[in-house]
Amino acid sequence: MTAEGFLEGRRLQMARGVLLQCIMGGYPPARFYGSDDGDLALVPDPAQIHRLPWSPQPRALAICDADELTGESSPLSTRGQLKAVIARYAALGLAPVVATELEFFVFAPNPDPTQPFQPPLGLDGRREDGHSAFSVSSNNGLRPFFNEVYECMAALGLPRDTFMHEMGVSQFEINLLHGDPLLLADQTLLFKHLLKEVALKHGLTVVCMAKPLAHTPGSSMHIHQSIVEIGTGRNVFSDKAGEPTATFRHFIGGQQAGMADFTALFAPNVNSYQRLCHPFASPNNACWSHDNRAAGLRIPASSPVARRVENRLPGADANPYLAIAASLASGLYGIENKLEPSEPIQGEFVVPDNLSLPCTLHAALERLKRSQLAKELFGKEFIEGYIASKTMELTSFFDEITPWERRVLAAQA
Repeated sequence: MTAEGFLEGRRLQMARGVLLQCIMGGYPPARFYGSDDGDLALVPDPAQIHRLPWSPQPRALAICDADELTGESSPLSTRGQLKAVIARYAALGLAPVVATELEFFVFAPNPDPTQPFQPPLGLDGRREDGHSAFSVSSNNGLRPFFNEVYECMAALGLPRDTFMHEMGVSQFEINLLHGDPLLLADQTLLFKHLLKEVALKHGLTVVCMAKPLAHTPGSSMHIHQSIVEIGTGRNVFSDKAGEPTATFRHFIGGQQAGMADFTALFAPNVNSYQRLCHPFASPNNACWSHDNRAAGLRIPASSPVARRVENRLPGADANPYLAIAASLASGLYGIENKLEPSEPIQGEFVVPDNLSLPCTLHAALERLKRSQLAKELFGKEFIEGYIASKTMELTSFFDEITPWERRVLAAQA
């Protein structure tokens, strides 16, 4: 839209079905988004209108809500779903607080998708080979890229907490400061967009796939969650003596109750399960633990005022609005129904059958299809539409024969 049209308040409308567009560009049958495929209104959030600092031509981006023309939020909007979850907390006098940890890879350009990704050439003319985890070295030659990333983050008002080189080859992680869940989802979306745009300027490719390289740790989007009392700001996970509360236990119980049903929301792509089936600290379970990274739900070591629950299941490929909404909705379900969690695990452990999670997208979608909890918390229309879109993506994947199949199976009798 032109700047003039935007400033005049001209309404931008979009076909309802676009919210269920799959990643290849197609759409599920129209019955999943209303047979007329009528319009939605895109309503900009005044707090999320940003001049794009990496663009030489003046350009701005506005994050919008997708509202029905009657005024209410569209049930197909993931941002609207997150706002509804936050409102359910507010009705109880509570406000969730979250932070996201986003991992990503920085690669050289990859014009041929049949070839593996490669790290960019370093200042010494070599490519990183996996020995730089947690290094402070700038030998990879990425300092100009990251300097512009930091400058653009500051221009967009994206405060960052910590940043590091992660375990994978040319893999990095940034932690965003904790705050309002909607704000953090917006910031995570903006940061991923910023990364890709700035990378292109520097002749690089940023990849937020869950598992872009074999034999290498995948990329997560861990979600740290706590709940405070509206008005006082008190963390309701800790009592006055600094001990865990019943609310804390019930929140964990709810997370465990929803984790398997919502795996397809946390791990939305075929590639997501490459990360979960080869877990380098990427747990595919609903166990919980005090500071054990093998558990799907980890309680980081912290003071009572900062007591929180870390959901380690979502990958970097997850929709931040939907992943945060699903995680918080599960916790609230546990609080409202006073669900008790399992016993915490420590050290090496065997995952009980009732705490295991689907390990393929097909299994996760089948679990979501059977879930009454999902329909209760997100509505039948959203869940059925989401499943329809993801089933199209899964079918497209099965329409291709992979190099592994040709290499290994072609010679079999």
